[in-house]
Amino acid sequence: MSLPAEEIAAIRANIASRKTRDLIFTGIGILCLVVALLTIAALFADMIITGWDRFRPGFFTDFPSRRAAQAGILSAWVGSVAVMVVTAVVAVPLGVAAGIWLEEYAPKHWITDVIEININNLAGVPSIIYGLLALGLFVYTFGLGQSVQTAGLTLALLILPVVIVATREAIRSIPQMIREAAYGLGATKWQTVKDHIVPYSLPGILTGIIIGLSRAIGETAPIITIGALTFIAFLPPSPVTDVPPFISFEWLKAPFTVMPIQIFNWTSRPDSAFHQNAAAAGAILVAMTLTMNAIAIWLRYRLRKNIKW
Repeated sequence: MSLPAEEIAAIRANIASRKTRDLIFTGIGILCLVVALLTIAALFADMIITGWDRFRPGFFTDFPSRRAAQAGILSAWVGSVAVMVVTAVVAVPLGVAAGIWLEEYAPKHWITDVIEININNLAGVPSIIYGLLALGLFVYTFGLGQSVQTAGLTLALLILPVVIVATREAIRSIPQMIREAAYGLGATKWQTVKDHIVPYSLPGILTGIIIGLSRAIGETAPIITIGALTFIAFLPPSPVTDVPPFISFEWLKAPFTVMPIQIFNWTSRPDSAFHQNAAAAGAILVAMTLTMNAIAIWLRYRLRKNIKW
């Protein structure tokens, strides 16, 4: 039974109207994306142009100075690397293990639901709250002081929910048939997770880890809250010594500064020459963040090519 001509015309008009709305929505989305990308590119280009004269080898190898022309970012980038090492060592094992436990081992009851809700909520907590928590817990209660280890633990708390959520989402993307096939061949729960689930979800897990670290490297509020130094003209002690056992952990207790703090210090100066330093350091920090995100994209693409279901 064919439809009346009027109904067919109404259906066609409705389809055409929906296609038009889809095109308008797509155009608005593309326009917003282009505006956002152009804004970011313009700001990045402005930082590069403003700080162009500071891009020299000495800028990376000199300590901060009261003279803008002689100031460098040596203590800042070394401090950032040291803090990121502590952050990664703490957050990655705990975050990945927690994600695996919640997704594969945790019993499904209200306690697990409460844990999951709180983890998702913690991902949206302002970073300065983590700084206040670390100030009371790590600095005063545990007596760790205003040190590299305190900063690393603070940023580890900050990115821990990100790593956990990324791990869980990566594990959820694994088809159920992988687990069923492993169980059918006699594999235990642990063997299934170790030999199949984790390797197959590794691209997503690594992506979440790197994105979390790229967020942490640019954080300022929690680092300022725990008392990071704004001017420091020395480096932490070397982790390698010439005395057995040839490894020292004294650098964990050393005072520190990081790239965002150094930029904040220079931008607060009235001298425009220090603003050039801040622009150059800001461009370097943005480049570091973009590089970390590019590595995450490349790793995900490279590892996923090797996965065959």
